[in-house]
Amino acid sequence: MGNTFKTALLLTALTLFLLFMGEIFGGQRGMMLAVGLAVVMNFVSYFFSDKIALAMYRAQPVTREQLPRAYQVVERLTQKIGIPMPKMYVIPTESPNAFATGRNPQHASVAVTEGILNLLTDEELEGVLAHELGHVRNRDILISSIAATLAGAITMLARMGYWASLFGGMGGGRDDRDRGGGGLMALLMLILAPIAATLIQLAVSRSREYQADATGAQLTGNPYALASALKKLDAYSKRIPMQASPSNAHLFIVAPMLGGVSFANLFSTHPPIAKRIERLTGRPAELDY
Repeated sequence: MGNTFKTALLLTALTLFLLFMGEIFGGQRGMMLAVGLAVVMNFVSYFFSDKIALAMYRAQPVTREQLPRAYQVVERLTQKIGIPMPKMYVIPTESPNAFATGRNPQHASVAVTEGILNLLTDEELEGVLAHELGHVRNRDILISSIAATLAGAITMLARMGYWASLFGGMGGGRDDRDRGGGGLMALLMLILAPIAATLIQLAVSRSREYQADATGAQLTGNPYALASALKKLDAYSKRIPMQASPSNAHLFIVAPMLGGVSFANLFSTHPPIAKRIERLTGRPAELDY
């Protein structure tokens, strides 16, 4: 319940920040346009983001016969928690990782890389798949879609406000008392607004990872298997990096490399692996770096 409340609080903060920026720039029309654009963009991403993400990583659909090891685990776990069997995919890369996508449990897909299948034991793989099904059951894709909508609207509004300040306002805005400092204020908002939106969005993403870890451990009754898997994935994904897009990096169980480098902790979509392991096992993690 705490996680749900925290997520609702963060989404409320994003909404209020969006309204605050609309008032700062004065143009209600501008605010509505930004919200409208973001909603349209995210309507498309909400219904097609799973197909886009799977196509981006060249994920291939697999049957029970082709991948019995993972398929049987997912089948057993979905029956246990009462959700439909998701579509299963394999991504042709040696970088070990996995993700779940789809807007709800009825339209879910679980993708695993060839690397993760080669790296993990059966118990560790079960822990990872339980984590991914945790995302499906917790409807995390819906939460991240709403957060992305609001963050996108804030970013667009900041850009529009900046250009409007250069060319005389959006219309219907505050009076000319801002004439002197308006340009500077708009420039500051252009820089700070996307950062604030991103931080709030990432906070949602991080809380989801902890929740999915807890769900995965609860499903299998074996938190140590998931902790062991996370430790291996953290080490090997750095040795064999996966080039991923910032737009869907949050989907993966461990943060992939973005443009060849990993984000600093502040801008990571995932909590530190050591903290995730510590929460699972109740003791400090010893990572090999």
